[in-house]
Amino acid sequence: MATVPILLFGVTTISFAAILIRLTASPPVVVAAWRMILAAAILSPWVLLRRSLPLGQEGWGLSLLSGVFLALHFSLWITSLRLTTVASSVVLVTTNPLFVGLLSFFLGERPPRGLWQGIGLSLAGSFLIGWGDLSFGGRALLGDLLALLGATMASGYLMVGRRVRDRAELLAYVLISYGTSGVLLLGLCALGPWEVLPQGGDWPWLLLLALGPQILGHTSINWSLRRLPAAAVAVAILGEPLGSSLWAFLIFGEGIRPLQGVGMALVLAGIAQGLWAQARA
Repeated sequence: MATVPILLFGVTTISFAAILIRLTASPPVVVAAWRMILAAAILSPWVLLRRSLPLGQEGWGLSLLSGVFLALHFSLWITSLRLTTVASSVVLVTTNPLFVGLLSFFLGERPPRGLWQGIGLSLAGSFLIGWGDLSFGGRALLGDLLALLGATMASGYLMVGRRVRDRAELLAYVLISYGTSGVLLLGLCALGPWEVLPQGGDWPWLLLLALGPQILGHTSINWSLRRLPAAAVAVAILGEPLGSSLWAFLIFGEGIRPLQGVGMALVLAGIAQGLWAQARA
């Protein structure tokens, strides 16, 4: 079955997002806006040539709503990355399985017990990864809170995506979702105190963000949402802190403590347990 390898490929790809964002110098909302606009612009020719936009009224509405959740997620999370460490920010923003699991009954899904066990292991491991970096005051605390809020928005994005992917073509859905997110974020830039255009040196990183974590990463995850429950996909996304922490260590010298190593092992065990339980179900 190709679903699990494609899902894990998507998770691996999005783990580079925090590193690429850290390499930019533009305000967080500007980075988020152009990441989404570039992704939508790259996808547009493929979708229009295939004439694959007939989603129906409900499909359009859900795709637009997905874009709203995505815009809120990225604006909150990218701001968080400016205030706290990569490990802390990515760990907290990937706590969304807790919210997805609690809300999955809206999709008529009842995650198997093994999936809940995987969620528990992965959440425990995620908190261990970031425990040494968590701060209870100042800028770091604000960054932690923003990352948690970003996790709730990511949960909404996954839940809506799971529903719309039951009835919509993949590229049409992601084009509308990404495009809506980009337009909303660009509008926020225009209304706020930020420049609409990013700094000149940020364009290569923004293009890599659009091509890698967004188009390859998020689109692979959205493809998986048609074949797996939202809770199972959310568990797999918990692998993102593992990759992001490793890249942060190699590139920025943000060390990995023994406790964080144990946490990474728990994350991997939780992902394996969750996906195995879902496969059996």
